[in-house]
Amino acid sequence: MESPYDIYCGLDVGKFSHYAVAIGVDGEKLADGEFPQDEVKLCELFTRLADQGRVLVVVDQPNTIGALPVAVAQNLGVDVAYLPGLAMRRAADLYPGNAKTDARDAFIIADTARSMPHTLRAIDKESEVLAALKVLAGFDEDLTHECTRTINRLRNLLLGVSPALERVFSGTRLTQSLVLELFIKYHGPIGLREAGKAKVMRFARSKSTRDPSRLIDEIFEALSQQSVSVSGTAAV
Repeated sequence: MESPYDIYCGLDVGKFSHYAVAIGVDGEKLADGEFPQDEVKLCELFTRLADQGRVLVVVDQPNTIGALPVAVAQNLGVDVAYLPGLAMRRAADLYPGNAKTDARDAFIIADTARSMPHTLRAIDKESEVLAALKVLAGFDEDLTHECTRTINRLRNLLLGVSPALERVFSGTRLTQSLVLELFIKYHGPIGLREAGKAKVMRFARSKSTRDPSRLIDEIFEALSQQSVSVSGTAAV
Protein backbone atom coordinates (compact mmCIF):
# COMPACT_ATOMS: atom_id res chain seq x y z
CA MET A 1 0.00 0.00 0.00
CA GLU A 2 1.39 3.35 -1.03
CA SER A 3 2.14 5.77 1.80
CA PRO A 4 -0.02 8.92 1.86
CA TYR A 5 3.01 10.91 3.02
CA ASP A 6 6.43 11.57 1.57
CA ILE A 7 8.04 12.67 4.84
CA TYR A 8 7.54 11.69 8.47
CA CYS A 9 8.80 14.20 11.01
CA GLY A 10 9.10 12.88 14.56
CA LEU A 11 9.30 15.46 17.36
CA ASP A 12 10.51 14.61 20.83
CA VAL A 13 9.06 17.71 22.45
CA GLY A 14 10.67 19.57 25.33
CA LYS A 15 10.08 22.63 27.47
CA PHE A 16 12.67 24.84 25.77
CA SER A 17 13.44 22.95 22.56
CA HIS A 18 12.31 19.98 20.48
CA TYR A 19 14.43 17.35 18.79
CA ALA A 20 13.25 16.65 15.26
CA VAL A 21 14.08 13.76 12.95
CA ALA A 22 12.46 13.66 9.52
CA ILE A 23 12.66 10.61 7.28
CA GLY A 24 11.39 9.79 3.84
CA VAL A 25 9.29 6.77 2.91
CA ASP A 26 12.51 4.83 2.28
CA GLY A 27 13.88 5.69 5.74
CA GLU A 28 16.39 8.28 4.53
CA LYS A 29 16.99 11.09 7.04
CA LEU A 30 15.97 14.49 5.72
CA ALA A 31 16.36 16.46 8.95
CA ASP A 32 18.05 15.75 12.24
CA GLY A 33 18.55 18.37 14.93
CA GLU A 34 17.31 20.40 17.86
CA PHE A 35 14.90 23.26 17.31
CA PRO A 36 13.95 25.90 19.90
CA GLN A 37 10.43 26.35 21.24
CA ASP A 38 9.98 29.18 18.78
CA GLU A 39 7.32 29.75 16.12
CA VAL A 40 9.71 31.11 13.48
CA LYS A 41 12.20 28.24 13.74
CA LEU A 42 9.47 25.60 13.75
CA CYS A 43 7.79 27.28 10.78
CA GLU A 44 11.09 27.22 8.88
CA LEU A 45 11.51 23.49 9.59
CA PHE A 46 8.00 22.48 8.54
CA THR A 47 8.05 24.74 5.46
CA ARG A 48 11.39 23.32 4.31
CA LEU A 49 10.07 19.79 4.67
CA ALA A 50 6.76 20.63 3.00
CA ASP A 51 8.66 21.91 -0.04
CA GLN A 52 9.94 18.36 -0.52
CA GLY A 53 6.59 16.59 -0.35
CA ARG A 54 3.57 15.87 1.81
CA VAL A 55 4.57 15.88 5.50
CA LEU A 56 3.17 14.24 8.61
CA VAL A 57 4.42 15.73 11.87
CA VAL A 58 4.22 13.34 14.82
CA VAL A 59 4.63 14.43 18.45
CA ASP A 60 4.85 12.47 21.68
CA GLN A 61 2.97 15.15 23.64
CA PRO A 62 0.23 17.17 21.89
CA ASN A 63 -0.60 19.45 24.84
CA THR A 64 1.30 21.91 27.07
CA ILE A 65 4.93 21.82 25.85
CA GLY A 66 3.87 20.25 22.56
CA ALA A 67 1.04 22.67 21.83
CA LEU A 68 3.12 25.23 19.90
CA PRO A 69 4.63 22.87 17.29
CA VAL A 70 1.17 21.34 16.77
CA ALA A 71 -0.38 24.77 16.23
CA VAL A 72 2.42 25.90 13.88
CA ALA A 73 2.13 22.77 11.75
CA GLN A 74 -1.65 23.01 11.56
CA ASN A 75 -1.46 26.68 10.63
CA LEU A 76 0.79 25.72 7.69
CA GLY A 77 -1.68 23.05 6.58
CA VAL A 78 0.64 20.22 7.63
CA ASP A 79 -0.99 17.10 9.05
CA VAL A 80 -0.22 16.30 12.69
CA ALA A 81 -0.53 13.07 14.66
CA TYR A 82 0.23 11.87 18.16
CA LEU A 83 2.10 8.74 19.24
CA PRO A 84 0.76 7.66 22.66
CA GLY A 85 3.25 6.85 25.40
CA LEU A 86 2.41 3.13 25.57
CA ALA A 87 2.81 2.71 21.82
CA MET A 88 6.07 4.66 22.00
CA ARG A 89 7.47 2.36 24.71
CA ARG A 90 6.48 -0.77 22.81
CA ALA A 91 7.99 0.56 19.61
CA ALA A 92 11.22 1.50 21.38
CA ASP A 93 11.72 -2.16 22.34
CA LEU A 94 12.00 -3.01 18.64
CA TYR A 95 15.02 -0.77 18.11
CA PRO A 96 18.60 -1.58 19.14
CA GLY A 97 20.10 0.08 22.18
CA ASN A 98 18.44 1.19 25.37
CA ALA A 99 19.91 4.66 25.89
CA LYS A 100 17.12 7.21 26.12
CA THR A 101 18.19 10.24 24.12
CA ASP A 102 16.13 12.93 22.42
CA ALA A 103 17.61 12.04 19.03
CA ARG A 104 16.79 8.33 19.41
CA ASP A 105 13.26 9.06 20.61
CA ALA A 106 12.59 11.46 17.73
CA PHE A 107 13.82 8.87 15.22
CA ILE A 108 11.66 6.15 16.78
CA ILE A 109 8.62 8.44 16.59
CA ALA A 110 9.25 9.19 12.92
CA ASP A 111 10.05 5.61 11.93
CA THR A 112 7.08 4.21 13.86
CA ALA A 113 4.81 6.66 12.06
CA ARG A 114 6.27 5.49 8.74
CA SER A 115 6.18 1.74 9.39
CA MET A 116 3.27 1.39 11.85
CA PRO A 117 0.76 4.18 11.10
CA HIS A 118 -1.98 2.29 12.99
CA THR A 119 -0.28 3.24 16.27
CA LEU A 120 -0.92 6.96 15.70
CA ARG A 121 -3.78 9.07 16.98
CA ALA A 122 -5.14 11.98 14.96
CA ILE A 123 -4.94 15.52 16.28
CA ASP A 124 -7.79 17.60 14.98
CA LYS A 125 -7.70 21.37 15.03
CA GLU A 126 -9.54 22.36 18.18
CA SER A 127 -12.18 25.03 18.36
CA GLU A 128 -11.67 27.92 20.74
CA VAL A 129 -14.61 26.65 22.80
CA LEU A 130 -13.03 23.23 23.30
CA ALA A 131 -9.65 24.75 24.11
CA ALA A 132 -11.29 27.08 26.64
CA LEU A 133 -13.11 24.15 28.25
CA LYS A 134 -9.80 22.32 28.68
CA VAL A 135 -8.32 25.34 30.42
CA LEU A 136 -11.34 25.67 32.70
CA ALA A 137 -11.25 21.94 33.50
CA GLY A 138 -7.60 22.26 34.50
CA PHE A 139 -8.40 25.29 36.66
CA ASP A 140 -11.25 23.39 38.32
CA GLU A 141 -8.88 20.51 39.08
CA ASP A 142 -6.36 22.96 40.61
CA LEU A 143 -9.09 24.40 42.83
CA THR A 144 -10.11 20.92 43.98
CA HIS A 145 -6.53 20.09 44.97
CA GLU A 146 -6.17 23.44 46.75
CA CYS A 147 -9.41 22.93 48.70
CA THR A 148 -8.31 19.46 49.76
CA ARG A 149 -4.91 20.77 50.85
CA THR A 150 -6.50 23.60 52.85
CA ILE A 151 -8.98 21.34 54.63
CA ASN A 152 -6.21 18.89 55.53
CA ARG A 153 -4.12 21.78 56.85
CA LEU A 154 -7.02 23.05 58.95
CA ARG A 155 -7.63 19.59 60.38
CA ASN A 156 -3.95 19.17 61.27
CA LEU A 157 -3.89 22.56 63.02
CA LEU A 158 -6.97 21.65 65.07
CA LEU A 159 -5.53 18.28 65.97
CA GLY A 160 -2.40 19.95 67.27
CA VAL A 161 -4.11 22.38 69.65
CA SER A 162 -7.46 20.73 70.50
CA PRO A 163 -7.87 17.03 69.61
CA ALA A 164 -11.33 16.91 71.22
CA LEU A 165 -12.54 19.79 69.03
CA GLU A 166 -11.05 18.15 65.91
CA ARG A 167 -13.09 15.01 66.67
CA VAL A 168 -16.29 17.09 66.58
CA PHE A 169 -15.55 17.89 62.94
CA SER A 170 -14.90 14.33 61.76
CA GLY A 171 -15.42 13.32 58.13
CA THR A 172 -16.99 15.91 55.87
CA ARG A 173 -18.44 17.89 58.76
CA LEU A 174 -15.40 20.14 58.67
CA THR A 175 -16.36 21.35 55.20
CA GLN A 176 -19.94 22.31 56.08
CA SER A 177 -20.65 25.97 55.48
CA LEU A 178 -21.75 26.69 59.06
CA VAL A 179 -18.57 25.15 60.48
CA LEU A 180 -16.41 27.23 58.15
CA GLU A 181 -18.39 30.35 59.07
CA LEU A 182 -17.62 29.65 62.74
CA PHE A 183 -13.89 29.42 61.99
CA ILE A 184 -14.01 32.60 59.94
CA LYS A 185 -15.75 34.43 62.80
CA TYR A 186 -14.03 32.95 65.86
CA HIS A 187 -10.90 31.36 64.34
CA GLY A 188 -10.45 28.52 66.81
CA PRO A 189 -10.66 27.27 70.40
CA ILE A 190 -9.58 30.57 72.02
CA GLY A 191 -12.08 32.70 70.09
CA LEU A 192 -14.94 30.27 70.61
CA ARG A 193 -14.28 30.01 74.34
CA GLU A 194 -13.97 33.79 74.78
CA ALA A 195 -17.19 34.46 72.84
CA GLY A 196 -19.14 32.04 74.99
CA LYS A 197 -21.77 29.50 74.10
CA ALA A 198 -24.74 31.90 74.02
CA LYS A 199 -23.07 34.34 71.61
CA VAL A 200 -21.80 31.57 69.36
CA MET A 201 -25.29 30.02 69.33
CA ARG A 202 -26.85 33.31 68.20
CA PHE A 203 -24.31 33.69 65.44
CA ALA A 204 -24.80 30.08 64.29
CA ARG A 205 -28.56 30.53 64.11
CA SER A 206 -28.13 33.65 61.99
CA LYS A 207 -26.04 31.65 59.48
CA SER A 208 -27.97 28.37 59.35
CA THR A 209 -31.45 27.39 58.22
CA ARG A 210 -31.30 24.36 60.51
CA ASP A 211 -31.13 24.23 64.30
CA PRO A 212 -27.41 24.36 65.16
CA SER A 213 -27.92 23.47 68.84
CA ARG A 214 -26.43 19.99 68.60
CA LEU A 215 -23.30 21.22 66.85
CA ILE A 216 -22.74 24.07 69.31
CA ASP A 217 -23.32 21.74 72.28
CA GLU A 218 -20.70 19.34 70.90
CA ILE A 219 -18.22 22.17 70.30
CA PHE A 220 -18.45 23.51 73.86
CA GLU A 221 -18.42 20.02 75.34
CA ALA A 222 -15.16 19.41 73.48
CA LEU A 223 -13.76 22.75 74.69
CA SER A 224 -14.58 21.84 78.30
CA GLN A 225 -12.48 18.67 78.00
CA GLN A 226 -9.22 20.62 77.71
CA SER A 227 -8.16 23.17 80.30
CA VAL A 228 -4.53 23.52 79.25
CA SER A 229 -3.44 25.68 76.34
CA VAL A 230 -1.00 24.11 73.92
CA SER A 231 1.93 26.29 72.88
CA GLY A 232 1.13 28.08 69.63
CA THR A 233 -2.66 27.94 70.06
CA ALA A 234 -3.06 31.70 69.62
CA ALA A 235 -1.00 31.63 66.42
CA VAL A 236 -3.00 28.69 65.11
